[in-house]
Amino acid sequence: MNKQTGKEYLAPWERAFDRVLTPLEEFIHRQTTSGILLMLCAVVALIIANGPLAEAYQHLLHTEVTVGGGQMMLTMTLHHWVNDGLMALFFLVVGLELKRELLVGELANPKQALLPIAAAAGGMVVPALFYFLLNQEGDGARGWGIPMATDIAFALGALALLGRRVPPSLLTFLVALAIVDDLGAVVVIALFYTAELDLLALGSAVGILFLLLAMNRGGIRSVLPYGLLGVLLWLALLKSGVHATLAGVFLAFTIPMKPKLDTERFLANARGLLDEIREAHAREPNIILNDQMRSRVTALAEGVGLAQAPAQILEHRMHIPSAYLVIPIFALANAGIPMEFGAMGDVFAHPVALGVIMGLVLGKLLGITGMVWLVVKMGWGTLPRGLNFAHIMGAALMGGIGFTMSIFVAELAFADDPQNLLMAKTGVLLASFIAGVTGFVWLRIVGRKED
Repeated sequence: MNKQTGKEYLAPWERAFDRVLTPLEEFIHRQTTSGILLMLCAVVALIIANGPLAEAYQHLLHTEVTVGGGQMMLTMTLHHWVNDGLMALFFLVVGLELKRELLVGELANPKQALLPIAAAAGGMVVPALFYFLLNQEGDGARGWGIPMATDIAFALGALALLGRRVPPSLLTFLVALAIVDDLGAVVVIALFYTAELDLLALGSAVGILFLLLAMNRGGIRSVLPYGLLGVLLWLALLKSGVHATLAGVFLAFTIPMKPKLDTERFLANARGLLDEIREAHAREPNIILNDQMRSRVTALAEGVGLAQAPAQILEHRMHIPSAYLVIPIFALANAGIPMEFGAMGDVFAHPVALGVIMGLVLGKLLGITGMVWLVVKMGWGTLPRGLNFAHIMGAALMGGIGFTMSIFVAELAFADDPQNLLMAKTGVLLASFIAGVTGFVWLRIVGRKED
């Protein structure tokens, strides 16, 4: 261990604040926190929507909010600002995760990627078929994309609660599966849940996208220009009829993923700068009076930034706002569903609700497990070390937790159909609860046997 030398300046109240903030920061960074917070917000929304504040809740969601002025004025309801605006930040993080996994993560190696890709494909196609079998005609047929999605925060949160009862490789497998699942959901939204197109606005969006790509190819690494053009891309897509949240994914794929300096170059530069800082410090230890030392420290800080990929830095910075602000607000705005427990029989008899439940619970289980079995049986891939098919079945059940993305697709599918939207959301909540509980219990039993 290196011996610590020198002094550290602490403001008068800094130690007291550290004692308050440190446990909070540790809690935020725990893997289960996002899923737990999402669950709490969903419960709060349900309580509000079924209590005396229900009318005020609906009134708040439908309150119009105006941003800008004159020719640049944009007015939407608060509900639309959450679903079309705030969720674009969530899709930005999804896009950054997708890009990282495709370039350097679990999906970068084709041989390693085949198993989670096949599992995700089965976990999208089979649930959609289950839904379609129950909703082949009528307005309800439009909701076939609802049971295709997996909520990674809920699923990983539930797995993390099992601790050492599940192998770490199962978490990795589920992360890769859920990321491919998110990519599939993005494609489905873009192709099948797009309104009537405005070709002029769509052309503007394509032009902005090409400009973003040109910035990438031109070596522009500051995130700010990408962010400003990303806002314009969002506006263009909003006007075009393509769902505006996809701007987040498109923007993510244009932000550079390679650092300016590789590790060896950074270390060489850092050693030289540190030597110069030591020499300057020997002449004048006070950095406020020592311009040479200050300039070298600034150069070292800039080098630290250049040694990291802009996309990696942005993903790290956006993860907490997305997980602990955007998604909980989305849950508060969309999980408030009027529930009549005496009429649950009617819910299970409704083809839309039943299609969602069957798709998320049985469709995910059969689709994911079946595709993994097929890939292994055909010799195209092998199970990750430490996993067996009992673990895969547990992960498949957890994959049936479709909360965030499933509700999002339901909002798109039944935007003008309140009754089917209510049934779809109710089905998502019930299915996610059933899938989460059964998956948790199953993996706990499997883990206990192995212990």
